[in-house]
Amino acid sequence: MLFVEAMKLRIVDTLSPEDAAMLQALYSRSAESVDVHIDKVIKVGSGKFMSQFYVGYGHKSIADCGTTTMFIEGVSLLAAKAIQDWPLYSGQETSTRYIDMGKQAIIDPLGTPSSKVILDRWMNFYRENQTRVVGIIRNRYPIREGEKVETYDRAVKARAFDVLRGFLPAGITTQLSWHSNLRQAGDHLAGLVHHPADEIRAVARSLRELLGERYPSSGGGLSLASVSGVGERDAEANDRRLEWEKFTAKSLTYPNDCYWSQHLGDDRMVHSFGQRDLDLRYAATLASRPRGCVLPHFMTDLGQATFEFLLDFGSFRDLQRHRNGVVRMPLLETAFGFEPWYLRQLDEERVLDLHAEASNLIAEQQDAIDALDATSVEKQYYTALGFRVPCKVTMALPALLYFLELRSSKTVHPTLRARVLEMAKRFTATYPDVALHVDLDPDDWDVRRGNQTITERA
Repeated sequence: MLFVEAMKLRIVDTLSPEDAAMLQALYSRSAESVDVHIDKVIKVGSGKFMSQFYVGYGHKSIADCGTTTMFIEGVSLLAAKAIQDWPLYSGQETSTRYIDMGKQAIIDPLGTPSSKVILDRWMNFYRENQTRVVGIIRNRYPIREGEKVETYDRAVKARAFDVLRGFLPAGITTQLSWHSNLRQAGDHLAGLVHHPADEIRAVARSLRELLGERYPSSGGGLSLASVSGVGERDAEANDRRLEWEKFTAKSLTYPNDCYWSQHLGDDRMVHSFGQRDLDLRYAATLASRPRGCVLPHFMTDLGQATFEFLLDFGSFRDLQRHRNGVVRMPLLETAFGFEPWYLRQLDEERVLDLHAEASNLIAEQQDAIDALDATSVEKQYYTALGFRVPCKVTMALPALLYFLELRSSKTVHPTLRARVLEMAKRFTATYPDVALHVDLDPDDWDVRRGNQTITERA
């Protein structure tokens, strides 16, 4: 076929991020082949094109074409969530559901004897009760015929971490990767350098400095003012931009308009889907969609739904992973109570003392946190992941159906899965003709958790 003969396809993935960006940008100013362009890149040298032509190009799209990967270690779970609070975030993080966090360092922003006692008490409970919790789980979910012992043992261990992660303080450290193009990294860091939390500001400034050193012409947001129309030489305009970024970050990072922060009532769903379009234009597509098929992106314009509910912060971290929508970052505090599911997992007849011990610990720790001479932002570091936070989630129809089906699986943490099933029931009651394939089985034990691991091939 003629069009096949005319094609020329190449994969180039051996260049540095700035060189790769240059190679792509040359297409917009030259109709020559990439074979010619790559010779120019090699001749000019790393990064020189960006420094010479990036500003004159007129906008930031060149930096979209260069990507980098940052590896961030020894930061709190709160810092990790701030970095991941970005619609185009890509990366991975240490999982508290599979990793023993007992040896991790903890960020203690106050550094006082009383703050250390709070952290130590959480961690002592986490470390000292792993064997007891494993015993409870084995008794409650004995191995079934046909299940492999190795898989079952891993599933039991994972469920134990599911339970005990509720008692980890949010100051526990983690490690994560962040894969981003240079433009997005700069845009996100422009807000994070003004975050209300000292640690997060420090992490953001360090990342921006590293990116600026590695990619001086396009990294870290250092030259983005020029290409967005705000001259670097115009000190007044630059100051206004910085002040706006600072004001926005400090005043809007944690929402105060959430339904649950004002009303201790039922969860709610607010939706704006066009009923006419659901019933007529797309009725057959929506009714016949098989499980796992993603709706076309253009159906995003049908409207969106907003859900508001309480969820423990540990499971909020899983919820926030869905960035095709808006998941507001809540302030972690003790005001909304400790998620009862974690305590119910300790309610075994033979070890009722563990349930009582946990209940007493939570009450005493809550009083100790309230008594700290600290800001609400700082108190987050001492608050356990099992405390509930008000969540506000807004998704368009394609993203919502994908989320509800994926997160209704039994391998999802039970506290998040319970909320997802409630969301699915509300949606189906309102839109019964839209195919929604969720697992409604109330049993939340699944030995398949033991297969969710990374192993080296023999």
